[in-house]
Amino acid sequence: MNSTTNPFAVVTGASSGIGFELARQFAEHGYDLLVTAEDDAIEEAATALRRDGQNQVVAVKADLAHFEGVEAVYAAVLETGRPVDAIALNAGRGIGGDFTHQTSLTDELNVIDVNVTSTVHLAKRVLPDMVARDSGQVLFTSSIASTMPGTYQAVYNASKSFVQSFAEALRAELKDTDVTITSLMPGPTDTNFFHRAEMDDTRVGAGKKDDPAVVAKQGFDALMKDKEKVVAGSLKTKVQGAASKVMPDKAKAEMHRKMAEPGSAQE
Repeated sequence: MNSTTNPFAVVTGASSGIGFELARQFAEHGYDLLVTAEDDAIEEAATALRRDGQNQVVAVKADLAHFEGVEAVYAAVLETGRPVDAIALNAGRGIGGDFTHQTSLTDELNVIDVNVTSTVHLAKRVLPDMVARDSGQVLFTSSIASTMPGTYQAVYNASKSFVQSFAEALRAELKDTDVTITSLMPGPTDTNFFHRAEMDDTRVGAGKKDDPAVVAKQGFDALMKDKEKVVAGSLKTKVQGAASKVMPDKAKAEMHRKMAEPGSAQE
């Protein structure tokens, strides 16, 4: 990668969904890429992101739920010999169901490891280099779920509340630098998220969802404009995001129950 003059971006969770579409936004805007995900599809994604020799794309298969996986990604970043101009910390997963007797401890802790621990870990590796150069852009994929209690998605929503708070705190810490922090807050999006979270039988899992390409474009545009955050997706999602600012937590928890309760798709 040393021979190219393109800017360099890193995208996690890039094999499909919002992550792939974010990577495509970077590619279409002239970036070289390092993309990573835990599944073999990351190689296919990398192939799709290469633009007829106009950019370079490195694929790294790594499970960010483990310390060694995050370190492997950062080692691959260092191996490129390139400073990171932008990074989209997008990798995430969820699990739905009754916390007390329906979901497994293994799944809940994995959500925390991917959504929270790996985000902090990789940010801790990349951000000091950006600050030392006084240059860089960071996009955290949060969620409108960060703004409401996650009835039947208790750990997932809490993890996204962490990511949102973390991003806003870092933005405040770095306000006197040229390192920018933006949080992307999608609503329900048409990805594999709900199937993997075992939520196909919920109202939100079975309902209409936003286009990940639209979400990613709005997130990329917000990053380039140095916006603090963006509720991304359809008008319905944006209205829901606005409403969550004024609704009491009890009402939001009940609204989330209606969306995420197992079996609610049949009601």
